[in-house]
Amino acid sequence: EAGASVLLLRACLALLALPIYLLSFLGMWEPFCRKVFFPFILDKICTVHDKKSKKHKQELFCNLLDFRGPSGELKVLEIGTGSGSNFQFYPPGCRVTCTDINPNFQQSLSKNMKKNQHLHYERFLVAAAEDLHQVPSGSVDAVVCTLVLCSVHSVSSTLKEVLRVLRPGGAFYFLEHVAAEHSSWKYFWQQVCYPTWKLVFAGCCLTRELWKNLEEAKFSELKIKHISVALPWTPIEPHIVGCGVK
Repeated sequence: EAGASVLLLRACLALLALPIYLLSFLGMWEPFCRKVFFPFILDKICTVHDKKSKKHKQELFCNLLDFRGPSGELKVLEIGTGSGSNFQFYPPGCRVTCTDINPNFQQSLSKNMKKNQHLHYERFLVAAAEDLHQVPSGSVDAVVCTLVLCSVHSVSSTLKEVLRVLRPGGAFYFLEHVAAEHSSWKYFWQQVCYPTWKLVFAGCCLTRELWKNLEEAKFSELKIKHISVALPWTPIEPHIVGCGVK
C-alpha cells in the first residue's frame, strides 16, 4: 500500500522536476549543479539551518579546547567545509585545515574567513571525504563534519579516514540529518522525495541511518543525540549530533 503511493508520488515529483532530469540525461545538470546551483542554494539553506541549529552547535563545540594536542595547539580538520559556516564556533587561535570535494564555494567561504579572523587557516584541500591522503595519519586533534555524511559515496570509508587522521584521544564532531522513524509520515515523505532530492541536491540521501555507521566505527567513546532541526518545506527535520573519541 505505502509502496504504491510512494512510487506514484515519486513519479509526480519527477514530472515536476522533468527539466532537471532532462538536463541530467544530457550530462548538463551535474556540472551546473556543482558550479552554480548547489553553492548558491547551500548558502541559502545554511543561513536558515545555522539559525535553527546554532544552540546545538554551541553546545557541540563548547569543549573543543579539551582536545588540544601536547603542543597546546588545537588542530582542526573540517570535512566538507562548504561556505565555512562552522568557523564562528571554533576557539580563537585554532589551526583549521579545510577540505571539500567541490571547489566552487570560494565566494561565501572567503566571506566567512574574513568574518572569523580569530582562526589560523592552514590550507584548503579539494578532496573527497573517503580519500584524505593529503592529510598525514594521526596529525589532527579534532575532525568536524556537518551535513556532509548524507552525500558521501561511502560513510564507512569516510569514518575510516576520520579515525586515521585523528591522533589517539582526538575527537570527531558531527551534526547530520538522518532518516526519520520508519512508521512516521516524515519517513514516508523522505521516501517520496528521495530520487528527485538526490538529483537536485548533489547526491544528498534523505534516508541514511547514520547513527548505525557511527556505532559500527571503532570509536573508543561515542555520544549521539537525536534532535529535531525543522527547516520549513524540507524533509530533513530529524538530525543527530554528537562526538566520538578515537
